[in-house]
Amino acid sequence: MLITVIGRGHSGTRAMSHTLSASGVWMGEPLNRSGDLIPPENMYEACREFARFVEYRGGMSWDFSRVLAMDPTPRFRALIGDYLHSVFEKDAPVRGWKIPETTLVYPWIQKLFPDAFYIHWIRDPRDGILSDHMTDDLNDFGIDYDKTDNVRRNRAISWKYQRELTEATPPARREIAVRFEDMVLRQEETLGRLEAFLGIPLARIEMRRDPVGRYLTDEGEHDFDFFREDLIKHGYLEA
Repeated sequence: MLITVIGRGHSGTRAMSHTLSASGVWMGEPLNRSGDLIPPENMYEACREFARFVEYRGGMSWDFSRVLAMDPTPRFRALIGDYLHSVFEKDAPVRGWKIPETTLVYPWIQKLFPDAFYIHWIRDPRDGILSDHMTDDLNDFGIDYDKTDNVRRNRAISWKYQRELTEATPPARREIAVRFEDMVLRQEETLGRLEAFLGIPLARIEMRRDPVGRYLTDEGEHDFDFFREDLIKHGYLEA
């Protein structure tokens, strides 16, 4: 059984990684404080390999038709194999991994691991873009976009790209969407859903409440018009 978490950096994915580790799921080694499998360089290179086949149309629109239609390249397979070697070298009944950059290559990860369990981790983007992350500048991963001098806007565009990519990818055989806020505020109910989905008992870890709604006291730019559709879809905003 294989589990992975799909979600942008600073979406709260560390909570899921720590929960899985505490539940006896082998998440590879070593892990950093965020529960990411490291070193990450092969995953970063895999992201750049994937990006060669994504076309930027301009206006925050990308054409994913090539990556969705084609099989992962041999170089991509080799890079992911190297990155995940510690996940598969151990004889564990339940294993998985977490690193936010997996989201940047989600369609090909799904093709490599069609029987995996995919946990789509969602967070209010107005909170998610308040802090810096490796994926803030899509150019670092070979992805074209209209880069600006506004760091928050670049982060927001990175969020939009990743949401559009996951939305464009056909549903996996086994997938579930989980809101970070529900994990924080309704942990028992949320873990019950996940236990039913995964078929394994999950540990209860301590969840801090202060990360929810941080944007409400933020004085910088944190809301963008292209957030609106997703905010409504996932219950953060009324239509």
